[in-house]
Amino acid sequence: MLVNGIHYRTVRMDDGTVKMINQPLLPHKFEIYNCPDHVSTAGAISTMIVRGAGAIGTAGGFGMAQAVLEAFNLKKDSEAYIRKAREMLVSTRPTAQNLFYAVNKVYNAVLRAPDLQTACRIAVDEAGRIADEDVLSCRTIAEIGAELIGEKSRIMTHCNAGWLAFTDWGTALSPVFYAKREGRDPFVWVDETRPRLQGARLTAWELKGEGVRYTVIADNASGYFMKLGEVDLIIVGSDRIASNGDVANKIGTYEKAVLARENGIPFYVAAPTSTIDWSCSKGDDIPIEERQEDEVLFVRGKDLDGRIKAVRIVPEGTTARNPAFDVTPARFISGIITEKGLVKPDTLAVLQPAV
Repeated sequence: MLVNGIHYRTVRMDDGTVKMINQPLLPHKFEIYNCPDHVSTAGAISTMIVRGAGAIGTAGGFGMAQAVLEAFNLKKDSEAYIRKAREMLVSTRPTAQNLFYAVNKVYNAVLRAPDLQTACRIAVDEAGRIADEDVLSCRTIAEIGAELIGEKSRIMTHCNAGWLAFTDWGTALSPVFYAKREGRDPFVWVDETRPRLQGARLTAWELKGEGVRYTVIADNASGYFMKLGEVDLIIVGSDRIASNGDVANKIGTYEKAVLARENGIPFYVAAPTSTIDWSCSKGDDIPIEERQEDEVLFVRGKDLDGRIKAVRIVPEGTTARNPAFDVTPARFISGIITEKGLVKPDTLAVLQPAV
């Protein structure tokens, strides 16, 4: 991702400190947030300073490496300390598969180390590999997905599955970035994505930075534009994919998929294979995170005087429900774009690694 001509990864680790783009401040302010230990990294994941399937996976892997380094430097009971750190990190966001994938991959690699000093090197190396694999997978998804985009395709997306949602490149938006850099002129309908407005805040910021034409719309306007014939295809990301092809993604994705089917519009999901939970047989078994109601009761933004503030939008005493994700059944999905190719949901098993 280029910001003012400088290349950034969404998450990286430098001398034991995890550094991440502070996403709640965007689009009004660009800032790097520093997490000196695994507790602060876990807190950043939980509070969505870093968010997006691949980005929190990378952060979780780095957080696990931090815990191993801490156990060595603090002379702690290393086995118990590292185990508790793992439990803390995986408890931060219950739906995103990449988080569990990365944390457990680093943790299991450490268990095979002959001593704690070796474990430190293994943990840092493994976390770095996970980050690099995430970048490579997303770059490949960009190339494969770009084949679906015509000279002036009109693409609709929901939430943010771009640079900020992964270590770099992203999934749903990476084919758009790639097509633009190849000289095509795609246009993107950006769902605002209530309640945290990741579309309006983050996707729009990314598209503007890449010079891609876009327009932000209210979430409940998407069907209107589909019916008018102004949408050629829809591409969204995913936080977890069940082995039968059902997809969990940001709340509101299911609605878009149903409307796409009604209007004859191809509906694609873009995700690396690390997002597939082979132990989960169907979407109904995916745990759905429910976040605090204040995210629905308040909106946060910049006022006319340039001050960033939260504003209550409902009567005092109002309660809210705030599921962060929903599940789109496989039958509504035209194809899943992975780094291993574009597959139909009912043929997802061809991607399963050999045991």
